[in-house]
Amino acid sequence: MCRLLQLKSSHLFKERALAASYSIQCVSQIANLGAPQWNALMGGTDLDVNMEAKTVETSPFCRYEYLHALEQSGCVGEQTGWRPMHLVVSEVGQAAESNQGDESLIDPTRVLAVMPLYLKGHSYGEYVFDWAWAQAYERHGIEYYPKLVNAIPFTPVTGTRIGLRSDLSEAQKEVLILAIGEHLDRLTKACSASSWHSLFLLDSERQPLANQGHLERLGTQFHWFNQGYFNFDDFLSRLTSRRRKSILKERRAIANAGLRFRFIQGADITGAELEHFVRCYRRTYYKRSGHQGYLNAAFFESIVKNMADCVRLLMVERPETSTLEGEVEGEAKSEPVAAALYFVGGDCLYGRYWGALEEIEGLHFETCYYQGIEYAIEQGLRKFDAGAQGEHKVLRGFEPIRTYSVHEVLHSDFRRAIADFIEQEAQAVKTYMTELEAILPFKREGD
Repeated sequence: MCRLLQLKSSHLFKERALAASYSIQCVSQIANLGAPQWNALMGGTDLDVNMEAKTVETSPFCRYEYLHALEQSGCVGEQTGWRPMHLVVSEVGQAAESNQGDESLIDPTRVLAVMPLYLKGHSYGEYVFDWAWAQAYERHGIEYYPKLVNAIPFTPVTGTRIGLRSDLSEAQKEVLILAIGEHLDRLTKACSASSWHSLFLLDSERQPLANQGHLERLGTQFHWFNQGYFNFDDFLSRLTSRRRKSILKERRAIANAGLRFRFIQGADITGAELEHFVRCYRRTYYKRSGHQGYLNAAFFESIVKNMADCVRLLMVERPETSTLEGEVEGEAKSEPVAAALYFVGGDCLYGRYWGALEEIEGLHFETCYYQGIEYAIEQGLRKFDAGAQGEHKVLRGFEPIRTYSVHEVLHSDFRRAIADFIEQEAQAVKTYMTELEAILPFKREGD
């Protein structure tokens, strides 16, 4: 971490790689680009001929509002080991050259591409685990940190990692991706970093970088897919009898606990409801990890305010009755006991954060899986991504899918060792996925 704090010289943000028609520079905060420009390039919006934003489908986590909330709330920054160094690729012109090194004067009409990028002093909050690599470096007396990471912090969701202008041809886009890969190699050296890493990127971004010779790493997650189900019972009818009975038993136990579940649209979330969610999130994170989570109340307040169209809050409450003076006997009241924060983007539901104030057997499965499946069916959403890891999802109808990351390691000996590791790991991941596919709970022909 000490080396990260020493890297304060402004020349790192002025360093650019010139080519025949474009230049690349770093910006120290996403606010210097602004929402219309960022969202147009990262897929959240497109710009019309008057540079006005119009919305198109995208992952909500790539949006300016999400990344800006991380920076403004202090969840991301040099103080947390995530120093923003976002890349901006611009067309070369007289105006652009006169503004060289001044990130506040970027001409939005000349920007071709952007990349969320961070200089990191640790490996927390990434979900593509390289702790063993860092430990190997340490055993040999070599520093692994800092490193450069192209990712959405704390968010293991596949999505755009290189935002490209939509009017570029496929060939032009590939040229820019390759140029960015080469630039990352140079920037890694300039930062005295060990490596750079692009996490949970799209195939269209991954393939050119892999073809360029960078290391490609395979991972897996578990996603639920809507096969045109009419309702939750229709989904259950596609499962084997044993798994159907098991899920019904889990849900029956929660129903017998008398809990009520209700989804709230982002614009309708009250301050008290959000405060309850944050309290649940912090308590559950602390019990699991010994700290209160990577995200704070200011972050959640910002995304509810600025991304209300994407946010859904699931409140879990225990109805109760009260006969206090002045109240009607039997009047319904509710005691909040848990909550989960979901996002909607395009045709996908994302389950991201949850927590509970008390331990109730099966509550996690109901809140984070079954309620999400029901909501996805009701809203006609094609896919439900309930978060990273958790092979227990498979027996509940979640299917293993592939995820990818791309890496470059400067130290030649370690690069060879890591390349060998990645190759062996990929075979193990493929075997693991095949084994899990064999135990999917869906009926097979003849059942």
